[in-house]
Amino acid sequence: MSTGFFHVPLPKNEPVLSYAPASKERAALKKALADARSTQLDIPMYIGAEEVRSGKKKALSPPHDHQHILGYFHEGDKSHVEQAIHAALAAKEPWSTLSWENRASIFLKAADLLAGPYRYKINAATMLGQSKNAFQAEIDAACELIDFLRFNVYFMSEIYNEQPQSSPGVWNRMEYRPLEGFVFALTPFNFTAIAGNLPTSAAMMGNTVVWKPANSQIYAAQVIMQVLKEAGLPDGVINLIYVSGPNAGDVIFNHKDFAGIHFTGSTGVFQNIWKTVGNNIHLYRSYPRIVGETGGKDFIMVHKSAHPKEVSTAIARGAFEYQGQKCSAASRCYIPSNLWEEVKKLLLDDLKSFKMGPTEDFSNFINAVIDEKAFASITGYIEKARQNPMNEIIAGGKYDKSTGYFIEPTVIVTKDASSLTMCEEIFGPVLTIYVYHAENFEQTLELVDRTSPYALTGSILAKDRFAIEMATRKLVNAAGNFYINDKPTGAVVGQQPFGGARGSGTNDKAGAKVNLLRWVSLRTIKETFVTPTDYRYPFLDKE
Repeated sequence: MSTGFFHVPLPKNEPVLSYAPASKERAALKKALADARSTQLDIPMYIGAEEVRSGKKKALSPPHDHQHILGYFHEGDKSHVEQAIHAALAAKEPWSTLSWENRASIFLKAADLLAGPYRYKINAATMLGQSKNAFQAEIDAACELIDFLRFNVYFMSEIYNEQPQSSPGVWNRMEYRPLEGFVFALTPFNFTAIAGNLPTSAAMMGNTVVWKPANSQIYAAQVIMQVLKEAGLPDGVINLIYVSGPNAGDVIFNHKDFAGIHFTGSTGVFQNIWKTVGNNIHLYRSYPRIVGETGGKDFIMVHKSAHPKEVSTAIARGAFEYQGQKCSAASRCYIPSNLWEEVKKLLLDDLKSFKMGPTEDFSNFINAVIDEKAFASITGYIEKARQNPMNEIIAGGKYDKSTGYFIEPTVIVTKDASSLTMCEEIFGPVLTIYVYHAENFEQTLELVDRTSPYALTGSILAKDRFAIEMATRKLVNAAGNFYINDKPTGAVVGQQPFGGARGSGTNDKAGAKVNLLRWVSLRTIKETFVTPTDYRYPFLDKE
């Protein structure tokens, strides 16, 4: 029972370690990588109190070394989805009635475990399972996930503290109840932090969760589950299953207790989910919460006053870190004619210095794309671009999957601002540049706004403050996260809440209080201290 109004520790962003040569963290991470490569894991599903092994094993391999086996996960079927829902519903009452500070302490402990004894294990799992270099793994699997846990606990306390005013003789209270039913968390391959945040943000508000990660992220997902269990998360609060999307959907979206979905993934999948939920709306106890962050066709807009070296650096990092497999990665760029030749030279010089190879070699800036399906899709876009006479590939364009799924960072210059690779999401290391006349800045802003159905991230690089203001105003709906004089990637929890609108999702801003509010249902309580005993009001009295 609660005996006070509790203040949680004030959150601060987790410091990013450098992994520089001769540093302690570099040695520790190298050891964790070696240990992981030398062991084959047998990875169960976690349903209620059970570690469930179906016997149907699927191999997990590094995308940059697809002949090596890191371990096997046990694939489930519809019966395991039903089992997970049953476990979530059974855990619902004890979890939702547990005092909020005890729920909070579990996730704060999980953050400290990730910052300490699990830091190198989860980074190594992300480097090997998702082919992220040491820095990309550190800012994702360690720092961002730690930040999500700590900041969300703080936001939770702020939400519970927001109470209505009371008039004389009345006490008004607001309860922030968990949703009625279970929440489905459907998480992507590209960010371990997102895979951890989607189920935990709903769970800390008192919900119980069925969590299905992408198969290509399972290797790190099971580390997250180990951390949560060590932190004291009760059985059944988050149930981790490895099933196909159709099997999960057939069971979950037809269940009367489906209360909401927390999703990050493709636009097509999310739109289909929305349609399915709409068609099944008569089945549910309540209107399910549909929260999703989907695709992007993220832009860098450059003004004639920009500094060329700043532009080339924003492109090199924004387009090619983690092989362009970020929802926020720059994939289209608009450069004014007066800067193009200098920016081109600087960018090509940077690209020549990139090293590509396995994550275990810390000198590699570029690693592999996630799997063969992604490899085929990305290279297909490159070949279509090559066939278009309006395009010129000025860097990259080569690829090889013999050892790993490696694609060179590719830069396409197009004369057609509506060409395929300027408009469609590619989700790989491919950037298309359109060179516009330096005096056509305002018209080009309008082009940026109407080219893509997405509105996730974008940036403007300029020294002219009038140009910055114009871009900020004209692109008001073109990006949910807008960057001035920076690349369009790298949102930090508590600093730049993340999410987009239009075709990019519901813009419920991961890493912000508004996201947690989606996982509660409010109940207003009015208590009257002296209850009226006569229906008559004074206005009824005679003169």
